[in-house]
Amino acid sequence: MNIFRILGDLSHLLAMLLLLAKIWRTQSCAGISGKSQILFALVFTTRYLDLFTNFISIYNTVMKVVFLLCAYVTVYMIYGKFRKTFDRGNDTFRLEFLLVPVIGLSFLENYNFTPLEILWTFSIYLESVAILPQLFMISKTGEAETITTHYLFFLGLYRALYLANWIRRYQTENFYDQIAVVSGVVQTIFYCDFFYLYVTKVLKGKKLSLPMPI
Repeated sequence: MNIFRILGDLSHLLAMLLLLAKIWRTQSCAGISGKSQILFALVFTTRYLDLFTNFISIYNTVMKVVFLLCAYVTVYMIYGKFRKTFDRGNDTFRLEFLLVPVIGLSFLENYNFTPLEILWTFSIYLESVAILPQLFMISKTGEAETITTHYLFFLGLYRALYLANWIRRYQTENFYDQIAVVSGVVQTIFYCDFFYLYVTKVLKGKKLSLPMPI
């Protein structure tokens, strides 16, 4: 554990809580990609299966449970409680374009060919691209609500802080996780355009429109 890891976790948690608060306060999930939220729920589910087999710390266990709960509550709000406000017409990214290559890569590039390890690897690869349906939706509608952009900012900040965490761990522990680092770099790249627009537009009170980064 180091300061970058803790700040990254807090940024990630803040992003999820901002999204939940937005949905609950407005009683609407307009502008939010349900497909991205399904992918994030799948990421946490496949990554945190070790909750039943491996205890690391109370902090680690609590954060895993909280992330899982937040992810599934968000999916429920989008497809259940507030489904009438869900913009299906603009949430049209085809998930098979992400899932098929991610599944294939998980079997080809992993540290150990066991079910839990393959699922963990799958979660790392999938997280790096899970935000694409949301970015695609924003580019399709041409703009995003301010609170949604704050959610995306803190989600991107979480990935940037985790990169700093990996660098710090390499310096202090000589630890290097190639799969996590490369996937984190890919994910951070997807946020680069958004970070620029967030600083130059959102923080100045302007509407945000986002071009598709692929």
